[in-house]
Amino acid sequence: MKINLLSTAIGTMVVALLLSCAGRTNAANNESNEANQSAQAEKSVPEGKVLVAYFTFPGTDGVDASSGASRVVKGGKMYGSTQYVANVIAEETGGDLFEIKTVKQYPGGHDALIADAKAEAEAGEHPELSTHLDNAGDYDVIYVGYPNWWYDMPMPIYSFFDEYDFKGKTIIPFVTHGGSRFSQSVENIQNLEKEATVIKGIAIPRQSVSDSKDNVIKWLNGLTK
Repeated sequence: MKINLLSTAIGTMVVALLLSCAGRTNAANNESNEANQSAQAEKSVPEGKVLVAYFTFPGTDGVDASSGASRVVKGGKMYGSTQYVANVIAEETGGDLFEIKTVKQYPGGHDALIADAKAEAEAGEHPELSTHLDNAGDYDVIYVGYPNWWYDMPMPIYSFFDEYDFKGKTIIPFVTHGGSRFSQSVENIQNLEKEATVIKGIAIPRQSVSDSKDNVIKWLNGLTK
């Protein structure tokens, strides 16, 4: 009888301990979920004037790679892959399109382009831009698009952030890529624009760009909910 009573008592203690642990785990999970929801809420896209800035470079020899830009033909018109996505975003948001162009002319051939881009990145060269915004401060939300070149954004995007201070603004990067997605480019943008809110956007594989419109629209709709 004593043994049975002792076993019952031990069993009760074990159950109580397990329930206590489960309760703490559920509470921790709830706190984590609430924190994640809070973080998302803090990074919601505000209303306001929208800019869709992009750098694109459709190669001339039809060869694409993870470190090169690609191109797509829609409605009989040829677009750089990032340019096409930027156009979709601008149409859906009513944003102003702005193409980031450089004074420097990049080579059109695939091999020459990736060699040039690699040398530029290794040198930390920020090429001079030939297009400029007169009213950058008027925008509240800035979508910034680019191809992934050598596991980062192209150096002209660095030049773009050198030129403009987006303090207090919301920046949403989007990228076209050959498998590397954003790599470290979103973190690099946040380091360049420390007082802006940076929200990681959509990453589109180059082979999916021509069929990406519905997914881009779905993503945009999700940003405002």
